[in-house]
Amino acid sequence: MDKLHYKEMMHHLNELLMSGGIENKNIYLFGHCNATEELADALLERGYVPTAILDNNVEKHGKNYRGIEIIAPQRLSEVKTEECLVCIVARAYAAMTDQLRRSGYKGLIRKLVDYNSYADYSLSEVTLLRMEKRVMRGVKKLETLNCRLEEKYAGYLKILCPFSALGDIYIMMSYLPCYLKKTGAAGCFIGVIGNACAEVVRLFGSYPVEVFSQQDMDEIIQAALYTNDRQTFIPHQDRPYVVDLYKALYVKKIPLERIYCCGVFGLPADTKACEPNVFLEYTDLSKIRKGGAVIFSPYAKSVAALPDEMWRQIARHYTEKGYQCFTNVAKEEKALEGTIPISPTIAQIKSVVEWAGTFVGIRSGLCDVLRTAKADKMALYPDYNYCDTSWKAIEMYRIEGWKNIVIKDGTEWLKQDK
Repeated sequence: MDKLHYKEMMHHLNELLMSGGIENKNIYLFGHCNATEELADALLERGYVPTAILDNNVEKHGKNYRGIEIIAPQRLSEVKTEECLVCIVARAYAAMTDQLRRSGYKGLIRKLVDYNSYADYSLSEVTLLRMEKRVMRGVKKLETLNCRLEEKYAGYLKILCPFSALGDIYIMMSYLPCYLKKTGAAGCFIGVIGNACAEVVRLFGSYPVEVFSQQDMDEIIQAALYTNDRQTFIPHQDRPYVVDLYKALYVKKIPLERIYCCGVFGLPADTKACEPNVFLEYTDLSKIRKGGAVIFSPYAKSVAALPDEMWRQIARHYTEKGYQCFTNVAKEEKALEGTIPISPTIAQIKSVVEWAGTFVGIRSGLCDVLRTAKADKMALYPDYNYCDTSWKAIEMYRIEGWKNIVIKDGTEWLKQDK
C-alpha cells in the first residue's frame, strides 16, 4: 500500500475508533492482500483482534495471517450480522459489498480506502450533489491541462496512468512506442501518480511526464471519460477504461504483459516490447563487492508480504555462503537483520544489481525494472491467486530468464536455492 492510501486508511480507521463504531463488534476484513495485512497490523497494535479475513480464494481458507484465520465470505451467514463489522481496504470494494449484500449480510460495511473515488452507487440527493461538484472540478482541471499542453504539445495524446504501480508503468511503456506508431500520434504527454512512476517513464526516453495526486488524476480521468475527450488514453486493464479486459481472465489465463500488448493497446501478439535504455550508475558501487554480493528486495506495496522467517532464512543462507548482503530500502523501511541498507534510485538500481551479481526480491514492479539486468535474479511469489480468478500470481507475472519461485506455507529456503 502506498503512503497516501495508508494515510487515508489510518485516518478513516481513527475516525471509526473515535466514533465507537468498532466497539463490541466482530471485525471481519474482506480480501487478503497487502493492504488488508496492514489494516490487520494497525488493529492489533490498538488492541483489536479481527475475527477473520474473508476471501473468495478457496486455497487460502484455513490459512492465517498473524493468527487471524482466512475463511470464505459465506461463513458470515453463521453469525449474527448485527454484531459484525466488515472493513474493506481492497480495490474491489463495490464487488465485495455487492457480494455480501446478495448473500444476505445486513451488517455494517466500512470502506477505509477509496481507490476509485468516483464510483459511488448511492442515488441520494446529497451524493448526487457531491458528485456533480466533483465532475465540475474534474472538467475544469481537464480544461486547464488541455490549455497547458496546447501551448507546448499541440496534437499530443494524453496518456493518463490511474495507479501508482511500477510494474504496470514499465509494461505500458514497453508497448507505448508501438501504439503511438500505430495511431500516428504526433507524440504523447504522460501523467502518473508518484515520483517513482515518473522515474520508470524516464527510463524509456525523454517523454514529457507529470506527477499528479491520486485525487486530481481520478477527477481528470472522470472528466475525460464523461466528455469523450479523444486526446486522452487510459492504458489500464483493471478498471472500465477499455473493455473490462479483466473479465476475460475468468475464462482464459492471459499473462499481464499480453493483456497490455493485445488488450490495452490492440497490438499483434508478436509485437516486440521496447527496452529501457536511460539508466544511471550508482555513485557508491565501490562499497559493494563486485560479483560477490546480493541485493534483497522484501517490500512491495501491492503484494502480500512473505513471512519474516522466510527472509531470515534467505539472509542467513547467503551470509553463510560468504555473500555481502544488502537490503533495498526506501524511507522508513528497515533492512533485513544482518544486512546493509542501500537506497539507489530507480535509474540506478540496475547498476547496483549487475555489480553485486545477485538479486532476490518479492515479485513486484521493481522486478520489471530489473528485467534486463545482467545478473542472477530470483523473483519470489506468495502463494495466491490473481484477484479472484483461478490463475496463480506466478502464471500472470512470471518473468522469462529469471528463477521464479512460489513461497508456500512451510517452504524451506535451502530446498529452493538449488
